[in-house]
Amino acid sequence: MSRCCSNRSASSLLRTAHLAIKPMEGRLESVQELKTQLEETDVTLGQKIKLLNSAINRALHTDTVALTRVTSELYHSGVLRHCVQDVLSLDGRRLQGHWSSASTLAQLTSSCCAAVDPGDHWEAFHTLFLPSVIDGLLSLAAQMMMMRTTSQGSEGVSMFRTVMDSVSQLLTAHAQLTSQVLSCVHYEHIQMCDDVTVSLMCINMWLQTCSVSRNFLSSLSDDSILLLLNEAVGHLAVSADSAVGGASVRLLLLMSSQLHVLPLLLSFRGLDNLLDKDWRGRGFDQDVDQLIKLMESHRGRISPSQESSERVRAACVIQAAWRSHQTRRRVKSLSRAVSSLQRSFRARRRQQQQQEEAQKWEEELKYQVCLRRKQARRAFHEKQRKLLQLLPPGQVQSYLSECERCAAVRIQSLWRGFRDRRLFTNTYRRSLRERRAATTLQRAVRRFLQRRRVAKAPPTTALWLGHRGLTDSSRAELKAQVEEYVAAHPSSCVSREECERLHVDVQLLLQTELQREGERRREEQRREALLAHTHTLLEQLREAPPLSVVTATVADSFLSPSGIIAARARDSHNALLQETRLPWWRTLGEAEDTLGPTLPLVELEAELGGLFVGGTV
Repeated sequence: MSRCCSNRSASSLLRTAHLAIKPMEGRLESVQELKTQLEETDVTLGQKIKLLNSAINRALHTDTVALTRVTSELYHSGVLRHCVQDVLSLDGRRLQGHWSSASTLAQLTSSCCAAVDPGDHWEAFHTLFLPSVIDGLLSLAAQMMMMRTTSQGSEGVSMFRTVMDSVSQLLTAHAQLTSQVLSCVHYEHIQMCDDVTVSLMCINMWLQTCSVSRNFLSSLSDDSILLLLNEAVGHLAVSADSAVGGASVRLLLLMSSQLHVLPLLLSFRGLDNLLDKDWRGRGFDQDVDQLIKLMESHRGRISPSQESSERVRAACVIQAAWRSHQTRRRVKSLSRAVSSLQRSFRARRRQQQQQEEAQKWEEELKYQVCLRRKQARRAFHEKQRKLLQLLPPGQVQSYLSECERCAAVRIQSLWRGFRDRRLFTNTYRRSLRERRAATTLQRAVRRFLQRRRVAKAPPTTALWLGHRGLTDSSRAELKAQVEEYVAAHPSSCVSREECERLHVDVQLLLQTELQREGERRREEQRREALLAHTHTLLEQLREAPPLSVVTATVADSFLSPSGIIAARARDSHNALLQETRLPWWRTLGEAEDTLGPTLPLVELEAELGGLFVGGTV
């Protein structure tokens, strides 16, 4: 369905293109129909460019008498504005695949603008439309220059040349656009290109424009002439290509022959030396010699007094003396500022060095902390591995299970703590907001009720109004009432002696409690010390090496500091040695041991509280 619509729109576009070349009496209707077709929403960019190229090309191939009228109809109907806004001013990404058609449309648009007779709309045509056309052409040229690497060699150069020729054609017909071209941003981008072909095309464009129109240079302003001279001299100073240099020299000669620009050329100091040293022997020595001769002849017209070496030297001496005086004054007045600047600079540099050193120390500290943590973790794992080797095989799995359980409990406790703290924080914040809101509301309500009570309460009168004094009978009656109330409501206060006695009792009780607390604390510390000592001895006994590798120093470390325990252990050990030396028949019966009282190992271990455990062999 979409393909049929596109074919139908393409056929209608071709029919409109053929309508654009009708006789003069029906040309206005065909231009209006062309505009209507261009404003349709289903027209693609390629179809629009093809339609414009076909219609404008056929319109330009009419006779010379009707050419002005046709171009004027294209301008007044807005077709040329469509060319500028819908094609020439588009971004390069939208023109992909349509570069050739866009360059052809640029040339046709320039030809139409050169032959348009705006009539009563000449002010809008010269101040609004033509600058937009120039900006669109230069924008298209700049995009072609940037996308020239993606084009196919000579085809890209040919399209760029076509657009630049269009600019030259428009400048020939409307010389007032020269200042806009030289100050345009897109033309500056073209000038900054390092390609020799682009530079040569720019110079040839100006050379062609000046050659075709004799009145082109005379119609330019002084600023435009100076900008044009700057471009030509800049190409001579920057470029090393012979073609670019020859075109620049020819442009300068042409401008010198048509205008009096030699005083402006003399303002470029060293131009004659540049021409003599860098551009001789390049194939255009005759042009170079002619330009140098013109500059020297104009320089020779200056009076000898102005070129006097003595005056020049005197002027240099005076200027040097004045500048040195100004410099000394400035340096003398700025000595304090320089000292302050140096001091602040050194302080800033010292601060930066200190910050860098502090940062290095911090990084080194972090690295050492991380390294020591790794070493401690490695030592801990190594110790755990050694302890696992000492455990019996049957207890390894249970020990690992216990370690996993403890780790899981630790992780779960951390997670639950984090979750509860977060929940408590959120709940606390919510409850705090609610409490504050309730407090605010209650305060407001209380104030409101207080104000209402105060407003509704009747005015109080003073109690002493009408009671100037008491009579004896009223005084006796009040005294009786007071005594009756005191008798009915006895006071709860105690005497001072009772308070002191209670204070002394409380102090004695508190001192007794503090003494008991101190005794309990000392007893707890002693118990913790004994437990720690016991655990240390048990750990040492578990890690005891086999007897085959025991040394005297290691054996001394296993001696108990208690004399009683050491004596009992020595007796038990001697008894066991003597028992091993008995004949076998002495061990069969329950005969009484004649070597001395000995205790079995189980009873001895029970008696010593599990502090003596034999080593392993």
